[in-house]
Amino acid sequence: VVRLTQSGGGSVQPGGSLRLSCAVSGLYGSYSMACFRQASGKEREEVANIDSVGYTRYARSVKDRFIISKDNAQNILYLQMNSLKSEDTGVYICAAGVDPDNFEEWGQGIQVTVSS
Repeated sequence: VVRLTQSGGGSVQPGGSLRLSCAVSGLYGSYSMACFRQASGKEREEVANIDSVGYTRYARSVKDRFIISKDNAQNILYLQMNSLKSEDTGVYICAAGVDPDNFEEWGQGIQVTVSS
């Protein structure tokens, strides 16, 4: 059974930082991962993506503020979020799969709230 377990969400003031983690179990071999954001009243969007060889891509809204990385030995995805803004508020969901544009496995989602 594949399981993606997320941690690290919470509340922070604008300008602050948070690091999200997504631990993967039951998935082997090469795979890509990504973090999506679901804000209230908006469509889910991909904010960061890392493929099986480490190539990364970011949504324009988070580029130069967020950093996605993956510890392949521990099978943990990290999303370092810096200079957070109120518009970064939402539920963050990690995903994994062979195809970096069509993920098969999803985490449970975790709330991030940026507010003063």
